[in-house]
Amino acid sequence: MDFILTPNVTVGGIPWEKLLPPLIPRVNGTYGHCGWTPALIIPENNNVSSDEVHCDESGFTVHVDVKHFKPEDLLVKVVGDFVEVQGKHEEKKENGPGFTTRQFNRRYRIPKGVNTMALESAVSPDGVLIISAPLLETENSRSLM
Repeated sequence: MDFILTPNVTVGGIPWEKLLPPLIPRVNGTYGHCGWTPALIIPENNNVSSDEVHCDESGFTVHVDVKHFKPEDLLVKVVGDFVEVQGKHEEKKENGPGFTTRQFNRRYRIPKGVNTMALESAVSPDGVLIISAPLLETENSRSLM
C-alpha cells in the first residue's frame, strides 16, 4: 500500500502509531501507549468442545454435551465412515415476536473395525449424548470365547 505525501511533510514527521493500527508489535510487546498481546487480535474461544471420543477393545464411544437440547431435537446418523450429530432447538421468545434458535453439527470419523450396524445412541439424565458401537467380531475374538 503506497501513501502519497505532500512535499512539505517528511516521512519521519508523521506519528504512524496514531494513524495506523499496530500490524507488527515491537519486540518488547508494546506499541505506542498501548500494551499489545496476541489476545487483541485472536480472541479466546469460549466454545471449547467438551466432546470425548474413545475407541478401545470394548468399542467406539462418543460423549457429546447436549444439555441445552431435548432428545427430539437431536439427529444421529452414519454417513460413510462418519457418525454425524445434529441438534436444533427453536423456541418462541417470551416477550414479543420471533424465535431463538440454537443448533450444532458435529462429525466423528468411525475407526475401521467398528460395527456401525450396531451403533446406538442415548441421552443421559445429565444431558450427555452417548453414542456407542462394538467392534466387529474377528476370528481371533470368536476363538477366545
